[in-house]
Amino acid sequence: MLVIGSDHGGYELKTEILQLLEERAVKCTDLGTDGSDSVDYPDFAAKVAGAVSSGEAELGILICGTGIGMSISANKFPGVRAALVHDEFTAQMAREHNNANILVMGGRVLTPEQGKKFVEIWLDSTFEGGRHRNRLDKITAIEQRVISR
Repeated sequence: MLVIGSDHGGYELKTEILQLLEERAVKCTDLGTDGSDSVDYPDFAAKVAGAVSSGEAELGILICGTGIGMSISANKFPGVRAALVHDEFTAQMAREHNNANILVMGGRVLTPEQGKKFVEIWLDSTFEGGRHRNRLDKITAIEQRVISR
């Protein structure tokens, strides 16, 4: 299952992405926001990243104005690999090399067409493993050291 969330700056792009996910028959839960009124992005990042971190959801998508705040917030959660993407190549590499379990985008810096294309690429890409698995294991080891302090 996939969860999605945005703040007011990502709301319009989120509605476009939800339409795409429905067309692709991707099971998805929208964790808000539900409009363009100003809200705080960390609240929605926590909902989506919390669901992915706990295993309640396998994947997540987060959208704010630039994507920066959502990425910073989401990556505070254990086991989350939130990747801010800005083109087709980064969308593909986020999955193939980094096994990103949360895709992050900027609603104020991407067109709806770009955002939808990045989601499709990310969903259709597969983690390559191999040397990339070793690197992710090192990230997990860093995370464990920080948590155990």
